[in-house]
Amino acid sequence: MAELPKTLEDAIAQSCEAVKSALADGITRIQVELLFPELKFMTVAEQFLPQFTEYESRLKVFFADAGAAALARRDWTDTQFQISDIGTGRAASLEAKIQPEDEIFLFIAPTSVEVPQLEKLCELIGDRPVIMLTPRLEDSSVVGIGYTARETRRRFISTIESCYYIRPVDDESALFRCYPGQWEVWQEIEDEYQKIVELPKKPSGDELDAILLKGQTANTADATPARKPSVFKSLQRFIKALSS
Repeated sequence: MAELPKTLEDAIAQSCEAVKSALADGITRIQVELLFPELKFMTVAEQFLPQFTEYESRLKVFFADAGAAALARRDWTDTQFQISDIGTGRAASLEAKIQPEDEIFLFIAPTSVEVPQLEKLCELIGDRPVIMLTPRLEDSSVVGIGYTARETRRRFISTIESCYYIRPVDDESALFRCYPGQWEVWQEIEDEYQKIVELPKKPSGDELDAILLKGQTANTADATPARKPSVFKSLQRFIKALSS
């Protein structure tokens, strides 16, 4: 059973194992979400990518735009994987971005703006594995999206398995999932984090609020909550220090 990570390195190591477990189980649409506002996606990518060097040139890494891809090519000189961009606004070029020899695909920090291109790329990719690293596909700050675009985004997101997820709900609670485990809600009680519930599906905002309000324990055979050190705040402080 995975525990709340103590450091960013712990979280990334957990996420890599979760991804590998999901791939071994035949899941081909995967996302890794570390939802800390201060966290820089390149910091995560630089530590995540070495876990997949075995794929060498068969790994293709996509950034949201050409500028980010160019910076990665400049900074990541000693790499065997390929670097590209999603190509927003250049739909005609999407087909050329996916080649038969490509075996696995990593999309770094894609946003809701790129969903139409992502969906088309995934159609071209077929049943080959796709990993979304720190995506922002449900970014509530994007306004002016029409009904059709919202439905496209909802449909696309529904095809992706969130195999690693960690998000501070507030200063005293967190939502956590590490595949193949269930969704877990952790809450700080008397200076210790307790796992207060396990859920088979990601809770909605209202469901999460109700769980935290009640402080209910998991409805499992073991009714005793898992008591862990108060590590979540340490992780938040670590990320803030890293990003400063």
